[in-house]
Amino acid sequence: MPLEDFLPEMDRCSQCSYCKWIPMDKIKSHRFAYGCPSAAYNNFNAYSARGRYAVGKSLVLKEIEYTEKMVDSVFECNMCGSCDVSCKVCRFNLQPLEMMGELRAKLVEDGQARPEHKKAVGLLRDENSMWTGPKDARGKWAEGLDVKIFGKGSAQVLYHAGCRFSYDKELQENARAAVMVLKDAGVDVGIMGDDEMCCGAKAYQMGFQKEFKENAAKVIEKWKNLGVKTIVTSCANCFYALNRLYPAVGGEFEVMHISQYIDRLIKEGKIKFTGKTPLKVTYHDPCHLGRQGEPYEPWDGKEVKVRNQIVTYDPPKPRYNGVKGVYDAPRDVLRSIPGVELVEMKRNREFAWCCGAGGGVREAYPELSEWTAAERIEEAVTTGAEALVTACGSCERNFIDAVAATHDSIKVYDIAQIVHRAMKGGGF
Repeated sequence: MPLEDFLPEMDRCSQCSYCKWIPMDKIKSHRFAYGCPSAAYNNFNAYSARGRYAVGKSLVLKEIEYTEKMVDSVFECNMCGSCDVSCKVCRFNLQPLEMMGELRAKLVEDGQARPEHKKAVGLLRDENSMWTGPKDARGKWAEGLDVKIFGKGSAQVLYHAGCRFSYDKELQENARAAVMVLKDAGVDVGIMGDDEMCCGAKAYQMGFQKEFKENAAKVIEKWKNLGVKTIVTSCANCFYALNRLYPAVGGEFEVMHISQYIDRLIKEGKIKFTGKTPLKVTYHDPCHLGRQGEPYEPWDGKEVKVRNQIVTYDPPKPRYNGVKGVYDAPRDVLRSIPGVELVEMKRNREFAWCCGAGGGVREAYPELSEWTAAERIEEAVTTGAEALVTACGSCERNFIDAVAATHDSIKVYDIAQIVHRAMKGGGF
């Protein structure tokens, strides 16, 4: 809904500051108590959800004009959704994440988009990707895998690699591992090859809603024409787009993250592990697989006040508070591997700390992105784990870079990579 429709909600924000922290009863240490990277890094209210509510209201009422600092306060946000969960759990049923999406859309409409974001959206238009790389080389990561290509044949399952795994040479092994795991388990799997298109999730998060919808329509049409029914992806951003955003614009597919599909295959007895993989790991919940990984629920209703005070919705409105995200599947997968010991970080599941790569922050505000990732690496190190496992290419890229910068010894792995090696006898 347009930014103007959030005016009543902007007034309801009580300035409690819960949006800056994980819920109080979930805090296990003072050191790892913050929930919002932007507020923690800048230490100023304007960089919290509360501050952005104030900015949004002032813009709608035309009380302020654009300045560089104000624009930065809007875009210097990972769009991780921690504030959204804390607000719903601790205080009100406000929707700060959705409001910030509309706030960014207004800034984009008013010509205030960040140059780095414009460049990324230009790549989406010209190369079907938001990462640097030619579209005719998108499928090179799969060379030698002997995997079916949709358009030249068909398969029961489409594996969607996503931009990061397609073009980041250091991470391509993980997409290959995912396909090999599926093939070894007897799954009839295919890929799009060079015809794979970006899901457009980043464009949506950056505020380019029109461009996102146009791109999504093209992707949906292509998949429907090819008879695609089930999509499996290793990318948490793609999972979020296909699971939450696409159904609202006509995408009707079964969507599973690779961790969910592997978990299903293990429980069906189609994946077997040989030997032991002696490794102590901690798992990082990607924002778009965890708290934003809840499935889309359609709603067409209105706000109703009881005695002109208490806000309710008719019919009841979906309450995305993170609890229905994908948390158990990746943990069940790791626990099923002989020899793997899983330990948890202080902030986990819907209260996990962001990796720092989301919302266009890595592109436009690298210092915040690097600091956020380093904070998570420090938290992982305190668990005593030898390795940090995640299920998102953007998270993995940010963590690998943070480890290199901080000189920590902890390893970073993708969950499909761990499973593939365990199926072949283990060994890291």
